Amino acid sequence: MSDLISGPDGQPRCAWCQAAPEFFDYHDAEWGYPVSDDLQLFEKLCLESFQSGLSWRTILNKRENFRRAFYDFDINRVAKFSEVDVERLLQDKGIIRHRGKIEAVINNARRAQELIAAEGSLAAYVWRYEAETPPEPQTASTSPESIAMSKDLKKRGWKFVGPTTVFAFMQAMGLVNDHAKGCVMREKAALMRREFIKPE
Repeated sequence: MSDLISGPDGQPRCAWCQAAPEFFDYHDAEWGYPVSDDLQLFEKLCLESFQSGLSWRTILNKRENFRRAFYDFDINRVAKFSEVDVERLLQDKGIIRHRGKIEAVINNARRAQELIAAEGSLAAYVWRYEAETPPEPQTASTSPESIAMSKDLKKRGWKFVGPTTVFAFMQAMGLVNDHAKGCVMREKAALMRREFIKPE
């Protein structure tokens, strides 16, 4: 199967966009562009963990519900969630009602607080795992860097952060430019990465 399809404007896009109409906007406006904001990074890690075993379309369509339920993934607010909040979220039909994943978000918010205290920011930590030699576009589901980050996060007590989940996070947050060769957005992502000031 070709790595490319024709988008609504006739320009080539990554083939995965054809899986759902809403993927075109997500692909063009967000996917693969570098992010340095801690809350955006934390949100994406959480949403990728919720995706485990499900389709990204399911998560994307519920993203605003997730944001409402978890207070826009405010790390400090989520870290204060209690069992009462877990029970509240388990009744929320707008999100994925999986106890393990809900509890993982709360746990990971607390672990994120610890990481930020130790490393300065979540962004500074994450960008240390940027691939020096990125894999050939759209040929991998993990990378040495995603395996290393996953291992370190688990050592720090994070949950639902396996290598595949972390690699999907890296793709989306611009640590890897995984737009297919020939995709109209690949050069835009590359340009944004060249202009990006790496957090320290």
